[in-house]
Amino acid sequence: MDEFDFIEMIKQQTYKQNTVIKGVGDDAAVIQSPLNNIVTAVDTFVDNIHFSWEYLNGYQIGYRALAANISDIAAMGALPKYYLVSIVIPDSFNQNDLLDIFTGMKGLASRYQMDLIGGDTVSGKELVISITIIGHVARDRIRYRSHACNGDIVFVTGTLGDSSAGLHILKNKLNVKDKEYLIHRHRMPMPRVEFAQQLHGIKRVALNDVSDGIGNELQEIAHASNVDIIIEDKCIPIHDSLYQFTDKEQTRWKYFGGEDFELVGTVNAEHWKVIKEISWKMNLKVSKIGEVTYKQATDPTVYLKKDQQTTRLEQLGYIHMSRRTNDET
Repeated sequence: MDEFDFIEMIKQQTYKQNTVIKGVGDDAAVIQSPLNNIVTAVDTFVDNIHFSWEYLNGYQIGYRALAANISDIAAMGALPKYYLVSIVIPDSFNQNDLLDIFTGMKGLASRYQMDLIGGDTVSGKELVISITIIGHVARDRIRYRSHACNGDIVFVTGTLGDSSAGLHILKNKLNVKDKEYLIHRHRMPMPRVEFAQQLHGIKRVALNDVSDGIGNELQEIAHASNVDIIIEDKCIPIHDSLYQFTDKEQTRWKYFGGEDFELVGTVNAEHWKVIKEISWKMNLKVSKIGEVTYKQATDPTVYLKKDQQTTRLEQLGYIHMSRRTNDET
């Protein structure tokens, strides 16, 4: 059983509270409120599974943990406002490292004027960090994975595979071109909150954050919207520094690496010009990588065009509970 199978088993088909607009099945839950809708998500990070002290210090661990949550909020089109932290602390843990973790969170939270409003601390055998984030969004500007429609353009922000390349460099102690840039992209990723906010003038956009690789993220959009998605290999944006690695490594990282925390999405073709104008004003690379089509088979599918062949893009990114890591793809 993997994460997706388990979620299908436990999610409710209906909700007892009539204020629940969206429950299980997207980057965050949405709850109706008198003014803006409330958006909330939770992520849990376990030592030696989601991070390693060998490659990150306490500040970077805290920063990355909160960045993952903020990226979920960004993918819903919302602004992050509050966060709560529950942490399991080993008896042998260094107090200064613990303070560094919270300082890292605070450093990123200050960018968005977020407040730490609660949490819990307990003792345990290994370090575990669980963050609950709360944001808000205007009622008519919420972004769902189910908003993709036939004929939409598929796009992605930034470049893909940088974080995985940075981790690869750290693990193998490599001295390569743009080493510091790639390592920084792994240690200190920047959620695309500002970009998502700039899309508020567009009525319908489907978004997903690239935390587990676009192979997974696009499949989630296809499944939620009941469509097929076709992307082109030559259009997938990667940083020039990735070309120094093997073709196999480039392919694995850009499709299945994850943790870049970019945004992948779909938009009506008539609004693509608007997105390009936004990207230019923000000096942010945004690339058209494919299109949405009607579902051809029983299950919604993501297809990859490469070397004049079209094949199904497998879900080989990180899947929780499956014990498969990005380096094993």
